[in-house]
Amino acid sequence: MKVEDFNYKLPEELIAQKPLKKRSASRLLVVNRKNGRLIDDKFYNLLNYLTENDVLVFNNTKVLPSRIIGRKIDTGAVIELLLLREQTDGWEVLVRPARRVRPGTVIDFNGLMQAEIIAKHDEGVALAVFHYQGIFLELLNQVGKMPLPPYIRQELNNPDRYQTVYAASVGSAAAPTAGLHFDNQLLRRIAAKGIEKCYCTLHIGLDTFRPVTVNEVEKHKIHSEYYQMDEKTAGILNRARQNGKRIIAVGTTSVRTLESLYSRYRCFKPVCENTDIFIYPGYRFQAVDALITNFHLPKSTLIMLVSAFYNRDKILEAYKHAIAKRYRFFSFGDAMFIE
Repeated sequence: MKVEDFNYKLPEELIAQKPLKKRSASRLLVVNRKNGRLIDDKFYNLLNYLTENDVLVFNNTKVLPSRIIGRKIDTGAVIELLLLREQTDGWEVLVRPARRVRPGTVIDFNGLMQAEIIAKHDEGVALAVFHYQGIFLELLNQVGKMPLPPYIRQELNNPDRYQTVYAASVGSAAAPTAGLHFDNQLLRRIAAKGIEKCYCTLHIGLDTFRPVTVNEVEKHKIHSEYYQMDEKTAGILNRARQNGKRIIAVGTTSVRTLESLYSRYRCFKPVCENTDIFIYPGYRFQAVDALITNFHLPKSTLIMLVSAFYNRDKILEAYKHAIAKRYRFFSFGDAMFIE
């Protein structure tokens, strides 16, 4: 299967550069897999497509202000680090420019903390140990910025707009962007309608920032990401499956969490572990019945995932429809509900 099969042409002006003033005011393209019908709507009307027989699963990961810019203490050269994942012996970071650092390099961040590079890996990834006095997360809030994707060229005035309103578990290098459309008012309406909701965690890592560079889909490797599910959520989802309820994943990261669990254990259970699951056409879904998601980059692993959930040709037709209707794309863009 060719990566080029998941390509499409997007006018640059349709890449959303900033969030809407009201989260739930984004547009919603409803895709019915049974009859192929496309409906143009607003996200705040999502409840028109939900019933008491639905369970919504949210990823409650919280984004670290993980983009930090400092200077090498020996030369003063500017170095940017993107914190990807905490390890037992340091932090996995993405270095820019990678050629300027080597093991032993020390980078200072406004005199508040220093990072020592202790190992270099492929693709600009390194292992760093931070030296500081105080509380690391408090210092990171002082020196760090939100790690916005490279296609967003505007500074974000309010960093909270790159967090979901229910974000709780700190550790992600990017936002689970499908969740950005939910505001507290919409969540209250969901609860009032008797629709059950629950939370899992998947900390988004390196692959959000890395394009697919191979020609054949099957040769691409996903980097491992940490995920967890608690006993409460596992119970809700197991009862939902037993009672024939529809499990709706909010975002592709929720999909990857649910499918990772179900493919390993044939049920939902409390876990804290890692996954490198790569979902592309041919994959047989076992846990997810419907999906709320954004519009994804051409040739990305995420458009491959949504193509697997429905049909590649149908998804590309839906994207073509969205382009013709001038939907907004990517992280701060509009949403799809694939049911």
